Amino acid sequence: MKTKYYYIYCLLLFVALYSCNEDTLEIERKGSIIGTVLDKETGDPLENVQVSTNPASSTAITDEDGNFSILDILIDDYSVQAELEGYRTGFEPVNVVEGGVSEVVVNLELSDADNLPPTQPELVFPEDGAEEVELEVQFTWEASDPENDDIFYTLKLRNGATSEMQEFEVEKDTFFTVDNLQLATNYFWQVSAKDEDSDPVESAISEFRTLTTPNNPYFFVKKENNNNVIYSGNSDSDTITNTVDQNLFKLTSENANSFKPKKNNTLQKLAFLRTVGGDAHLFTMNLDGTDVNQITSNVPVAGFRQEQISYTWSNDGAFLYYPYFDKLYRINNDGSNRTLVYQTTDGSLISEIEIPEFDTDLLLLKTNDNQGYNVRIYTYRLSTEAEETVVLENVEGAAGAIDITADGDLILYSKDTSNSENQVYRQFEARMFLYDVASSGPATTIDTDVVSGENELQCQFSPSEGGVIFTRVASNFSAKPKIFSLIFGGDIDDDELFTEASMPNWE
Repeated sequence: MKTKYYYIYCLLLFVALYSCNEDTLEIERKGSIIGTVLDKETGDPLENVQVSTNPASSTAITDEDGNFSILDILIDDYSVQAELEGYRTGFEPVNVVEGGVSEVVVNLELSDADNLPPTQPELVFPEDGAEEVELEVQFTWEASDPENDDIFYTLKLRNGATSEMQEFEVEKDTFFTVDNLQLATNYFWQVSAKDEDSDPVESAISEFRTLTTPNNPYFFVKKENNNNVIYSGNSDSDTITNTVDQNLFKLTSENANSFKPKKNNTLQKLAFLRTVGGDAHLFTMNLDGTDVNQITSNVPVAGFRQEQISYTWSNDGAFLYYPYFDKLYRINNDGSNRTLVYQTTDGSLISEIEIPEFDTDLLLLKTNDNQGYNVRIYTYRLSTEAEETVVLENVEGAAGAIDITADGDLILYSKDTSNSENQVYRQFEARMFLYDVASSGPATTIDTDVVSGENELQCQFSPSEGGVIFTRVASNFSAKPKIFSLIFGGDIDDDELFTEASMPNWE
């Protein structure tokens, strides 16, 4: 008999424990608010004040000591609102944490019968709870004044990760733009409104989250941990302020040497070189740094100095072209079907390759000897197996950084005008040049703000071909490079885009 009761007791205990576990899974994270409402002028407690929150929770009424409590509400950032006839409505922000009691004091001021304050601002954009908000935001709100007085606003913006608070004074306008917000970050914002004779009227608090991955047009590298690290970034649309290093987003680890990024617009993929076992190999990845795939394996990208070697996509993204000493290979974007498409006749090394968008049968090549000199820049027609245009040859010094326009009429390159040839491949006065294929005349120098002792390297046409992006660096080896852009034929000076950065790509 005792055994029977023992089993019944165990069964009941099991059911009770199971029920407790089920309940635990559904517990909501909550906290509480306690506070006091006081007369702002006298400091006396105010009784019978109606207290509410935004986001909405419980409503409380203050006791004879001005105290109130709002218990067991979901954790969040709240605006506590206190209302009492004869007083202006008061607002105070408060953060409710799990299992905690947050305290707040609201001071109410007697209303001025001769002046009516503005209405409580209504936050319009970004909407509360918005996701993937751009890093440049035009905050928008609405408010009015019963007497049509001028309204003065204060925008308060708090970074949820760092708790940094920014305040912006706005006169009359109901919008304000803030840029350079941080990626993947929750922000809280609030607007207060006042006229010349009233106290501020606070809006509710609204929350939004910024982009997880930015839509950045530029790709480049920075040095970290003695490795090249690939970043993306954006530019400042305000040419007067020209803020540098906008929206920096790190794509590769500082524990691997990754360099020479090149975007393909058709695939929305990024190709790049990475050092593996001392060799440079081709890789691809998504524009946010995910889905990394090695493309080359048995035959690496090789020639004179890894940082001087380049490669290119086919326009449709199906292939990648890359050099291996005196040979040029084409390989599928999945690493299959490597094919030899060209080999120099004199054993010179192929260092760079580009293909015009509208003529996939034409190659633009740069070759040099094993010291980096005796440079030739020329076009080669695959179908006829013949050279067509010789852009540069029989010159002293270093040259490279080739690019070609979509229809193949203009060719861009960099050339060290000091004509120095030395064992460490140091350049002293590298400048950018444009070669007009139709005229077959001498190349023209691109006029920039460069000064003596600086080099302009790694140049590329802008996507519109109306300008260039390039690296500028002093000629000493310890100098820190910077990336600039330049618009052809405009009054705009060179725009600095990124500091301590090189190898830019802009498609």
